[in-house]
Amino acid sequence: MFLLRLVLFPFAVLYDAITRFRNLLYDLKLKPSASFEIPLISVGNLAVGGTGKTPMVEHLIRLFAANGFPMATLSRGYGRKTKGMRLANTSDTAETIGDEPFQLFDKYQQHAVVSVCEERAYAIPFLVDQYPDLQVVIMDDAFQHRAVKPGLSMVLTEYGNPFYKDFVMPAGKLREARANVKRADLVVVTKCPPHIGEEEMIAMEHAIRYYEERPVFFTTIRYGEPIAFDAVSALETNKVVLVSGLANAASLKNYVKDHYELVHHFDFPDHHQYTQKDWVKISQMAGAHHVVILTTEKDRAKLRSLAPKEELKNLFYLPIEIVFIKGGTDFDSIVLDYVNNAQSIV
Repeated sequence: MFLLRLVLFPFAVLYDAITRFRNLLYDLKLKPSASFEIPLISVGNLAVGGTGKTPMVEHLIRLFAANGFPMATLSRGYGRKTKGMRLANTSDTAETIGDEPFQLFDKYQQHAVVSVCEERAYAIPFLVDQYPDLQVVIMDDAFQHRAVKPGLSMVLTEYGNPFYKDFVMPAGKLREARANVKRADLVVVTKCPPHIGEEEMIAMEHAIRYYEERPVFFTTIRYGEPIAFDAVSALETNKVVLVSGLANAASLKNYVKDHYELVHHFDFPDHHQYTQKDWVKISQMAGAHHVVILTTEKDRAKLRSLAPKEELKNLFYLPIEIVFIKGGTDFDSIVLDYVNNAQSIV
């Protein structure tokens, strides 16, 4: 790994220079960054890959729904086959709005307007015009999207690969320099071991606050009981074939290995578009070992569209949610206070 990073270092220096110059243009106001009266919350990260942004967005949706705030989510809609502004509706699929927005719409359409658009500076006034009662917009993966200035910005960083140990691409996974975490109002360390020690959390807080004094929170993933695709079947075996299309499936695989007998893991890349050929391989593997197929919430819709109706009873997905190990009440208070204070100013 060291030698590879050494080889890639000159390219990382070039990439870093480009991103620094781009950020400088925004800092000097030579490139416009639009501000809006409606409260905007950015959920993002410094690194590429899965840091748990969607579970965080879901936490915010549940928080705002419990407090009676009409809301919208705004994503780019990565991997979708459509372009431009789109409001999710019952005819949409993962192909038309993207994996994560489709998951949000499927679960929270009664609580949130789910939208996708590449140009957020266009999308936000459009949402406000279409839904005058909106009180907050949650922007997914928006930390590098500086064309819009959020009122509250949070950076998520993975416990297993915190940004302060990482390097700029392609030598590492960082989209921009570590020091740019200073643009965030708070930092959330995700995917922590459930029983992480106090000393380790303090050490990580110090490492993060070296770059900027910000509130730091720690979360872990809680998996629910598997849910059948047909909504009625029960999981009657401990043997499973795991199917996932994630940027980083390590924590999922570890959980499954700890709780089930893992026969095989079909580890597809993030936002994988499953084909009938994929389904045949998955189905044959499960059939040969007489086991069920276990997958993620994100992959559920795409696999459901491929599986014959009679096989749905053998497909299960694992629901997940984030749980705060430390400071959950403080986190919620910061978010709610921001929205309440912004509303009182408006």
